[in-house]
Amino acid sequence: MSEEWTPGADGLLERSAARIVLLDPEGRLFLMKGHDLEDPDHAWWFTVGGGINPGEDPRAGAIRELFEETGLEVDPRRLIGPVLQRTALFRFTYGNRRQYEQFFLLHVSAEEAAEAASWNTAGLTDLEKDVLDGVAWWQVEEIERAQEAGTHIYPLSIGALARRWRGGWDGIVHTVREE
Repeated sequence: MSEEWTPGADGLLERSAARIVLLDPEGRLFLMKGHDLEDPDHAWWFTVGGGINPGEDPRAGAIRELFEETGLEVDPRRLIGPVLQRTALFRFTYGNRRQYEQFFLLHVSAEEAAEAASWNTAGLTDLEKDVLDGVAWWQVEEIERAQEAGTHIYPLSIGALARRWRGGWDGIVHTVREE
């Protein structure tokens, strides 16, 4: 991995990240599917986003990641939140990692939703090209059914949270630990 991952006090590699919960006019959530290089059969769905650079504002990092991962360019002032803060401990590329994430909400137009679904991969890093498998728009109910059937979708509470945010943000910043 890159220098963005640094050893934490307990020796685990960690980083700060910014993510975006994209919701389209139909209330669907945009998710990406990826897998682990170490274990290609271990796959999961997750929101757009990734590591932020040292000194980078999380909002700016979220917008940069959105462009790199989808090709969508949006004004950072359109981001709502942060709506969620998550600490996640997970195994990826041959080691355990900890990520401190801030999630922003972004309501997109039908045109922007179609652009995201076309999945412009030009901005992906080499690692992302190796581990990202696809994208899809999901109804909240589909997320919940898939999770009940054993599909890994992160954050674990994203279906319930997205249901709350479809009509707008209530001003509550949720905090989640998934370790």
